[in-house]
Amino acid sequence: QRQAALRASDTLYCYDLPALFEAAIEQQWTQASMNSGVVERGMLAAGRPLMVMYTSELVVQKRASAVSQDQWTMADYLSGDLEMVQVNRGAGGNDVGMVAWLMVLKTVEYPDGRRVVLVANDITHKAGSFGTREDVVFKMASEYARENGIPRLYVASNSGARIGLAEGVRKAYKVAFKDGSKPENGFDFLYVTKEDYGRLVGTKQQVKAEKTTYNGETVYRLTDVIGEEADLGVENLKGSGLIAGETSAAYDEIFTLTIVLGRTVGIGAYLVRLGQRTIQKTTASPIILTGYQALNKLMGVDVYSTNDQLGGPGIMYPNGVSHMTAKDHLKAVKQAVDWLSYVPANRGGLLPISNIQGIEDIERPIGFTPSPGVPYDPKMLLAGGEDDSGNWLSGFFDKGSFTESLAGWAKTVIVGRARLGGIPMGVVITENRTAEAVKPADPADLTASEAVIQQAGCVWFPNSAYKTAQAINDFRTEDLPLIVFANWRGFSGGQRDMFDEVLKYGSLIVDAFVAYKQPVFVFIPPYGEIRGGAWVVLDSSINSNVMEMYASAGSARGGVLEANGAAEVKYRTKDLLKTMHRLDEILVGLDKELAEAKDAASREQLKEQIAGRERALLPVYAQIAVQFCELHDTPVRMKAVGVIERQVEWKYARAFFYWRLRRKLAEFDLRRKIMEGTEVGRNIKALTGVEASAMIKKWFMSSSGLGEEMWSDDKAVLNWMATNNDFLEQSVVAFTKECVVQEVFQVMTAGGQTAVVGASGIVEGIAKACSALPAEQRAAIKKSLLEALE
Repeated sequence: QRQAALRASDTLYCYDLPALFEAAIEQQWTQASMNSGVVERGMLAAGRPLMVMYTSELVVQKRASAVSQDQWTMADYLSGDLEMVQVNRGAGGNDVGMVAWLMVLKTVEYPDGRRVVLVANDITHKAGSFGTREDVVFKMASEYARENGIPRLYVASNSGARIGLAEGVRKAYKVAFKDGSKPENGFDFLYVTKEDYGRLVGTKQQVKAEKTTYNGETVYRLTDVIGEEADLGVENLKGSGLIAGETSAAYDEIFTLTIVLGRTVGIGAYLVRLGQRTIQKTTASPIILTGYQALNKLMGVDVYSTNDQLGGPGIMYPNGVSHMTAKDHLKAVKQAVDWLSYVPANRGGLLPISNIQGIEDIERPIGFTPSPGVPYDPKMLLAGGEDDSGNWLSGFFDKGSFTESLAGWAKTVIVGRARLGGIPMGVVITENRTAEAVKPADPADLTASEAVIQQAGCVWFPNSAYKTAQAINDFRTEDLPLIVFANWRGFSGGQRDMFDEVLKYGSLIVDAFVAYKQPVFVFIPPYGEIRGGAWVVLDSSINSNVMEMYASAGSARGGVLEANGAAEVKYRTKDLLKTMHRLDEILVGLDKELAEAKDAASREQLKEQIAGRERALLPVYAQIAVQFCELHDTPVRMKAVGVIERQVEWKYARAFFYWRLRRKLAEFDLRRKIMEGTEVGRNIKALTGVEASAMIKKWFMSSSGLGEEMWSDDKAVLNWMATNNDFLEQSVVAFTKECVVQEVFQVMTAGGQTAVVGASGIVEGIAKACSALPAEQRAAIKKSLLEALE
């Protein structure tokens, strides 16, 4: 029966999934070894664990304190009588169609192991449908992941919310036909006999009914069917709501990823979207709300022939629901393992930094530089590539480290993850070439036809603005630092795009930046530009706690309008003429002659000469005006007016941003500890990130003996942090202590009832704490209090 269910769904048995993860991790180790140098390959081989994965199943059971030890239900969960425990049992030991594991994965980044919660539908148990017990297993496994701050992976293969019928009632009900001899004429109601009614409402009320008479007999007309079986209908939808809310919360708190290895329907489809990150197998894995047969029946005609027409990768990859696609089960799981390699083991933990010795050089110059006015593949900036002669030109990130996601959707923006000197980063970059957006024709609409829309490069459209915002949110919940290679002329403001909500999606970019916690660099690449509204949603003042802006030295540009547009608005023909008459010697001479001319004929002749000269000079002076306007948009002026941190020479941008990133990560870790010191009470003003950094700067100036100009030297600051760790720890402790002192002082001197309650609470708190301490510590605290009070 299980094998038949697997064959029908073209997916794997859920208990085979851990073995698939083990194979994927073995592949990762093998690839890492192949990509390493000779010395590093030996080190990898020495550090490779014999067992790359340990797994225990997470099973829901009743607590020992529970009143009843019968099979648990949703009611037990709601009353707090359930717990999730780790067990080791064989495949098929489950009696619920949802299975969860705690896996310890010994990956290249974490050879000692990282913990991951894996949840999967059992397609062989009631077609993988979601009943209330399945919902509880999913919910508790996800809660376990959130409580421990570890990634939660969900393998989707299901048939949506479970649908059932009350079998006991179905076998008993009868029909009151209008004419018993002609049932084709219809019926009046459904009923049960008096005997069946007594049985159906005996131990548990399975029906609601009204007493009536039919054919001279007393019968009970059915008004409601409740049933005695579990999970027949709407209760399953309540459970679906429970896990939908859980998945939404989990996306914000931990790393969530869904791997779609079979059809996923209804609530299964919503879980895919609510978890955001999705890998979809390219065959027999549609993400749908309703099956194609049901839709055909609804419309009364066979419009659709497969579920792939509704939610296959041809639909879900181009619309951004699926971030990646994979040809088979193993490749899908391998993509998941590779994705995890960029993500910390715990939310808020240290980034998994790869060893690039023998593979890459941090200080190397960047080989690829774009040419002005020539469209190019922006991935060359990131990952490098071969030129027309087959020579390798290196890019900004470590070679082979860039992995693109959401590649099928909104192609005027490219997003993904990469490593800079081994440090994982999120990356967003502009596509400067024209892209196509294809909208397929819906078979249900006979008048529809496929629409192919050309989208210009360097412009944000509704879909690409949304993609940018979603990618930033994904990077935020992965704790990744972010770099944006910004080359946008603005947002598409035509009627169609305004109707398609480009303004709304553009605003989401700002929202995403405001919520960001890790360092964000916005960099205008060589010959790139940011104009108008595009600058507004990228400016570092959106979230000055984490954002910094930089520009490529010499060639980057930024302003309200492009130089041509600015010249058209601010350097009109009359202004061009004034400039001509100021600079052109011939016009200056003609103006002088005109001023001195006495007779009308001479004046007319001079005016004609002046007009001719103006017409001849107008084209070149129009170019001069454009050049003059462009000089207002240079990186030098950007720095002078304080909108960027500095210019960066593109050739050496890799080394600059590597050291800047390392410094910022260390600084952010230190200032987090400082900011936590203000969380001792309600009377202490919480520090912003900028204020905490200013405090670190004061410590730097007072202890390093270096000038203020060295604060911008990333290597010097990193060296100071490394060599003054004890001093910094003591400074944080002293600051936290001062916050506690101020909180107590504010409470006790507030006056009125606040002071009375506050002072009493402080005394009681000290007494309670002392009662829990050993006698020696109690004596020391009493002595300290007496000395302080004297």
